[in-house]
Amino acid sequence: MPWIILVLAGLFEIGWAIGLKYTDGFSKLWPTVGTAAAMAISLGLLGIAMKSLPVGTAYAIWVGVGAVGTVILGIVLFQEPLNALRVISVALIVTGLVGLKLATP
Repeated sequence: MPWIILVLAGLFEIGWAIGLKYTDGFSKLWPTVGTAAAMAISLGLLGIAMKSLPVGTAYAIWVGVGAVGTVILGIVLFQEPLNALRVISVALIVTGLVGLKLATP
């Protein structure tokens, strides 16, 4: 169960990272409220997951899920560049996440 909670925390991290773009420098109320809520939920879930998982593993997975998801949504939503180096870089992050999962008892 802590792994599921950790992945959910990472998904909410994606939500607040993307939400920051929509806040327009925190000048738009509802995107700012949604982003702040996603931040709070993400950190809360991370804290719950860390009760059972090693801190280094949990934090790295949380950041990695957020980074990979944010890169993908940046490409889809904001037409950010998609090229071989970005794909390889994201694949390396995913490889690291899988490695951490496999190395954690």
